[in-house]
Amino acid sequence: MRGLSVGRICLALVVALLGMCHLASGGCQEKCCRGMDRACTATDWRMDRVYGTCYCDETCQRTKDCCFDYPTVCPAQSCVVSQWSYWSGCVQQCRPAIRVRRRQVELEPQNSGDACPPLEERAGCMDYMSHQGAHCAHTQVISLEFSETKRYCVEFKMESLSPHCTAENQPHTRWMQYLREGYTVCVACQPPAIHNHSHGCQGDGTASDR
Repeated sequence: MRGLSVGRICLALVVALLGMCHLASGGCQEKCCRGMDRACTATDWRMDRVYGTCYCDETCQRTKDCCFDYPTVCPAQSCVVSQWSYWSGCVQQCRPAIRVRRRQVELEPQNSGDACPPLEERAGCMDYMSHQGAHCAHTQVISLEFSETKRYCVEFKMESLSPHCTAENQPHTRWMQYLREGYTVCVACQPPAIHNHSHGCQGDGTASDR
């Protein structure tokens, strides 16, 4: 009897050890792979309840052959970006130019998480003062009169103004201090704000007279 009991105990230990080995080698623990990697495999239960070869790469959710623990061991992590930087000044003075703002990637996407959004934005601007501190808007008006580039104006009525419109005091936003509620303003659509393919400016309205 004692020999039989010892044998059962040994058998139970062997089964337990085999189970531990299976847990250590199966599943996606420490096997989360980026992109498509057909070598990123394990032998365990799949999410479709089939036992055999399963995968731990980012495409396994699309092909429905992930290991059972993939969602918990390899959770999706979307891209994380920083806040936008401040707008730069106009890259050139006394002529239509652009300003730029950027943000940085703080965490790359993993395990089929959402991709990173655009990291740079550009906007048209014009600096009405040179580096020497001289006003130069009149020189740009003359140059526009003799330019052959197609452009047009759109009239807008200022129904309301937010506090930010009158609080801006950057070189490229000084024109905003002249805005008043109820006034009608003529806005010129000109380079670099004109889109090359449509020859129009964003926000000019679908039925505007050009």
